[in-house]
Amino acid sequence: MNTSPRQKILIVDDEPDIRELLEITLGRMKLETFSARNMGEARALLQREHFDLCLTDMRLPDGTGLELVQHIQQRDPHLPVAMITAYGSLETAINALKAGAFDFLTKPVELPRLRELVSSALRMPTASGLSTAIERRLLGDSPPMANLRKQIDKLARSQAPVYISGESGSGKELVARLIHEQGPRASQPFVPVNCGAIPSELMESEFFGHRKGSFTGAVEDKPGLFQAAHGGTLFLDEVADLPLSMQVKLLRAIQEKAVRSVGGQQETVVDVRILCATHKDLEAEVSAERFRQDLYYRLNVIELRVPSLRERRDDIEALAMHVLNRLAKDTGQPEARLHPQALEALKNYRFPGNVRELENVLERAHTLCENRTIEAQDLRLSEGNCSADGALADLTQIDNLEDYLESVERKLILQALEETRWNRTAAAQRLSLSFRSMRYRLKKLGLD
Repeated sequence: MNTSPRQKILIVDDEPDIRELLEITLGRMKLETFSARNMGEARALLQREHFDLCLTDMRLPDGTGLELVQHIQQRDPHLPVAMITAYGSLETAINALKAGAFDFLTKPVELPRLRELVSSALRMPTASGLSTAIERRLLGDSPPMANLRKQIDKLARSQAPVYISGESGSGKELVARLIHEQGPRASQPFVPVNCGAIPSELMESEFFGHRKGSFTGAVEDKPGLFQAAHGGTLFLDEVADLPLSMQVKLLRAIQEKAVRSVGGQQETVVDVRILCATHKDLEAEVSAERFRQDLYYRLNVIELRVPSLRERRDDIEALAMHVLNRLAKDTGQPEARLHPQALEALKNYRFPGNVRELENVLERAHTLCENRTIEAQDLRLSEGNCSADGALADLTQIDNLEDYLESVERKLILQALEETRWNRTAAAQRLSLSFRSMRYRLKKLGLD
């Protein structure tokens, strides 16, 4: 006989018919329900009882559902809250997601969607399980990494679309996987797709599938990436590389939560959480009319920035030790030792390729080093990417200080422009310059 306690759901709505509908539906799911007609009653119940989920209307007699979300975030941030909004109130729903809501429903409430949302919310892992798993996968104790782990922990409890920004090699896909694995969709598929690697003529088929005979070479029915990710997460890497024609179709699929295969007559309902990433400045792409503004707002409900390795130099030693330990296990050889000068060289290097480049540098050095000790020369780091806080320049090679400083400035600005694909705004941010200062320096150096 099963004697485990029933999970408790708090329903907050001033309409008796809505409360009754939710109570009956959730009761049939073997869940215990508590109802409140306003903010005051909801706060009193939250004070007395522990709940596993809260469903709240947006409009309440003595406040708003958004205020209740904020109250719960302060009191019990691991309690999922779903907002019930009027049909078409997308802006309200997005504000709720940004405030920390788990998901939202629109009126009139569709019962299959309600049951799906409730089941998903009740699959949330425990808070302790979240933090421990994230710490194991994201190495580093620097403040930027501590903040990143905290944000992943919060976003894993939501169904909001997330735009993950960051440089190439910084670990954006790992962050996306952690958001998926620590959330209620963890047991369902995580489907990553590099949008820049799909030929434009095959994109619609790859994303939405096709029916047999719909085009030359379609010898059988094939499900698309949306269908493959049903119930789970679809990670759109390098989303800025999507052509405008595909952006229109992607926007519709996200809005309608349904896709139609190439050659198909009917739409298929899909339940996917969308995470996306790009190393480009997506806002600048919108300004340049290379990326649709309406799709940008749909994808960028919440932005999560992954710090570059330059922003967390204190983590380089721990990351290097981890990589060398893994290489020793993979090769069956004793673990190589990092000479202090080699470690100092790593800390003074700019790492335009971030963690991925660090791994490649150490793998090469691990192979080339003598006596299981990695010397600075084994790293073969590019001198042009060494930081200004590295070794001092040789004064015998400097004829004119102004010319030398100008050459260093030119080199760093060119590098920042190349790393950001000549996006001046992003390059200025990379160098901690105002856009006005950046524009002045470009003109002075003849780079404009």
